[in-house]
Amino acid sequence: MVDQNPQPYYLSPPPSPAVDDGGSKGGGFLGLFQMGRPKLRVTSEFDSESSVFFNKVSCKLLDNLAKLKLTFQNDSKGEVSEPQVFLTSKFLSVQYDVEESDALLKASFEIVPGLQFRAAHEVKARQGEVAMVADLASPAYKLELSSAVPAVGMPRATLKFPLGEVSFEEKEEEEEEQKRALSVNGIVKSHVLDGVCTARYSEENLELRYAYKDEQMTLIPSISLPSNALSCAFKRRFSPSDKLSYLYNFDTNNWSAVYKHTVGKEYKFKAGYDAEVRLGWASLWVGDEDGKAKTAPFKMKVQLMLQVPQDDIKSSALMFRVKKRWDI
Repeated sequence: MVDQNPQPYYLSPPPSPAVDDGGSKGGGFLGLFQMGRPKLRVTSEFDSESSVFFNKVSCKLLDNLAKLKLTFQNDSKGEVSEPQVFLTSKFLSVQYDVEESDALLKASFEIVPGLQFRAAHEVKARQGEVAMVADLASPAYKLELSSAVPAVGMPRATLKFPLGEVSFEEKEEEEEEQKRALSVNGIVKSHVLDGVCTARYSEENLELRYAYKDEQMTLIPSISLPSNALSCAFKRRFSPSDKLSYLYNFDTNNWSAVYKHTVGKEYKFKAGYDAEVRLGWASLWVGDEDGKAKTAPFKMKVQLMLQVPQDDIKSSALMFRVKKRWDI
């Protein structure tokens, strides 16, 4: 008789069902135990003016859930100074100063949609700050209440809106009775005549600034009240690779000018003069000046600068700065 439900015949035990291990990149729960050594990013920068190396070693942990960073300085003798350790994640960050045995803790998370909690604490000083940020009519309008810990006076209230923000805070007046008065700070921006007008009020000082910009020219006049300090910045782009910047302060008659020529994103030549310190200078950048070392040729940025004092040309100095990154 023939078996109606024949069973498969194996020369070896049948294969076990596949277990999802979260992928070959270490995802999932089991992937946390199968991840290899995290990649290290080492960056070292040397400034000839201070003759000090600035070093940074960083890596990402737990499948990019957190980042660990170590920074320190060392001189030509190899002596290490100012070592600091940073551990950052989405909700919590820790900054530890090794020499001072001090730590700064920061936390930020959303309690419910539209309500965020933020806190900071300095361990050695035993002080910090807590804040609550709430959305009002829409995410573009926010109300923030923040207070120092231990609390001193009423919390600071900040109203944020699309055109700027205004904050109200109690501060002690410099008097024998130490009365507390309400301090108002704020900033407002608005588009006026094809430009942006900005009004910033802080510590009873008002700064008015207007910025006009098109494809070839930028004009930025500004005035501070009640000091009546007036200045004007002017920028002119002659071509995609050539630009001239000029700044003049009317109250002091000091001025400065900078000419910049770029070749792609990897080479930049700048030359300028500052009348306040009577100093002329020229610098050459290899690698994007504002970019990261990763995008520079050979992951290395170099700056050469020549400074020529007008009053003493013999004291001219040639300085350089080198920044190199390694991925290990």
